[in-house]
Amino acid sequence: MSLSLERASELKQIIHNHLLKMNIHGRIREVLAETVREDHGPAHRSLSQADFLRALQHRGIIDDVMKDLQFTQEVLTDAEPGSPPKPATHFVDKNITQLKKTNIDPSRRHLYLQVLGGKAFLEHLQEPEPLPGQVCSTFTVYLHFRNQRFRSKPVPCACEPDLREGFLLEIHREGTGEGSKMADGTTMLSLCDPVHLVLIKTDTSSETMLVSSYFLDWRVVLCSPNGKTCFAVELMGVGSECKVPAGVLTVGLELYPPLTDTLSADIISTQQSLERQRTAEKERLFLVYAKQWWREFLQIRPSNQSKMVKIFAQDENTVNRPVCSYVHVLRAGRLLESPRQAARFVSLLAHEKAPVVGGGDKQEQWCTLMAFLCRGKGDCEDHATLLCSLLLGFGLDAYVCVGTKAKGTPHTWVLTRSTDGSITFWESLTAHRYVHRAIDPDAPPLAPQPKPTSPYRTVGCVFNHYTFRANCQPSDAVELCVFDFQNQSRWKAMSQEALKSVCAPGSTTSLPPLPPLCAPSLDPAAASNQLELELRSLVSEHRKDLDLATLWDDQLSYLLSSALSAYELERCSGVSCGNEEFQDAVRRAVPDGHTFKGFPIHFLHRNARRAFATCLRSPFCEEIVCCRGDHVRLAVRVRVFAYPESACAVWLMFAVKYRSVL
Repeated sequence: MSLSLERASELKQIIHNHLLKMNIHGRIREVLAETVREDHGPAHRSLSQADFLRALQHRGIIDDVMKDLQFTQEVLTDAEPGSPPKPATHFVDKNITQLKKTNIDPSRRHLYLQVLGGKAFLEHLQEPEPLPGQVCSTFTVYLHFRNQRFRSKPVPCACEPDLREGFLLEIHREGTGEGSKMADGTTMLSLCDPVHLVLIKTDTSSETMLVSSYFLDWRVVLCSPNGKTCFAVELMGVGSECKVPAGVLTVGLELYPPLTDTLSADIISTQQSLERQRTAEKERLFLVYAKQWWREFLQIRPSNQSKMVKIFAQDENTVNRPVCSYVHVLRAGRLLESPRQAARFVSLLAHEKAPVVGGGDKQEQWCTLMAFLCRGKGDCEDHATLLCSLLLGFGLDAYVCVGTKAKGTPHTWVLTRSTDGSITFWESLTAHRYVHRAIDPDAPPLAPQPKPTSPYRTVGCVFNHYTFRANCQPSDAVELCVFDFQNQSRWKAMSQEALKSVCAPGSTTSLPPLPPLCAPSLDPAAASNQLELELRSLVSEHRKDLDLATLWDDQLSYLLSSALSAYELERCSGVSCGNEEFQDAVRRAVPDGHTFKGFPIHFLHRNARRAFATCLRSPFCEEIVCCRGDHVRLAVRVRVFAYPESACAVWLMFAVKYRSVL
């Protein structure tokens, strides 16, 4: 086995760092002194190299070094020519109880977090042991810390789930000038960013459920001897079950390299107490201000009492926070290319109201962004705040609107204002856009008035990450509303300084950190092929039950791709293009005297059986799949379009061509 110069240098650095950690030089000096003193007197011959190596081997020093220096083939094998080097945080971890560190930058401070198993998940007390290969419900732990996101391998749900995973977290700030500076104990004590743990349950039909959302203060490791500690974390439920324990995780923390001078537990508890007091005082002052502001708003006119002015909202842990804190300036990097593509991405996250036991009004739950992204679905408020955050990242003047739609149903959506004052509404659940033109109630009766195009009926307030404005116009009807936010007689604004004191990033320790978006892990081509093969098999089985033969036309199936691509492009950009070429290709592929029928449909999941059952509920699709006639040739095409957070748009089309018989 040969190594490149770069790989050899890297390997030497790994061994050197490990030997330093083991204090190998000190141990060698001790063995040398002991050997000279015990085995060789002053009059004896000089100590040879062979004698010294035998002494090291006899005392187990060499065995200890070789036992700790374990490398996998992946580390030792030379990289392919031109391939990028491994990142500094790459590590090999085959034994969960001991971290094998390779390629870790020794000048940077890291936190190794281990999940060492779960227990007391009593809801799954009677869960049977899954058989090999059996599909079962699973638990997955998601983690976010200082702009780093990880997820564990899914494990079967059980009363004591085998959740065992290790995560290597970099502690250094992202700011310039700190890249090569080792963070000391005092610096790390001031880092109040928690580790956000989210536990998700995925059932056998791929439906996800938020089990728990927990913020872990990792700074307890700063007072632990050798920089290691282990403790149990009690996970509570979410929403209406926030006071009911969901289960317990055993968590281990290890600081690498460990602190030479550990902090005392009193210093850490004092720092945490001061942070809590500072946060509580800021929140108390803002609450006093909000009450005064609300009284002033009600004094403008009595009808303001009935308007939907939402100042506070509860998250999944039933913590009351100002609604402005749910919106951030969120940049997606290279993952999303335009505001309309961002709207398409948000619309692909499924809409589901917060679950509630029993009847009555819906359970209010504005999820933190991390919980929403991990779950992959949420209510309209979650979608609207995420879309507003992304549009702000693209430089638009965006706001979340709180109001109602048809039949007085409470709803939230997004509004953007252009530099010329025009207003556009964005529906976060569908990615539809509506240009708003207000009706002038003082216009003459015969004057032409614009017709309402949006589904929204009333609007009570608008907000983003730094401003909150309540609608104090005589009517809160959207069609009559003028969105001139600078006009204090139409919109009553909250103090931006007051909002900044509790909503700006880092203003309070109770604010959850903002996670980055994750790139899609899905291979669209492979997923498309797999789903298409499964659908072909299901169609053949269905026709076989009807005593019908199935013949596939691969060329016709391929031609359907351009139509599916055009459909997704239209959803993303709002522009229809490519249908002319598709229609021309179909005309050429279908001979004279033959009939062509096609049925396109869109899904947010990749479950073939669910998709096929849904398609068969359409009489038009059933007519295609069950087609009888002369020269019947069937076609099916699937296109999976991958988006961030593993969200996907699945387009499929069934088609058939056959000879018309009079």
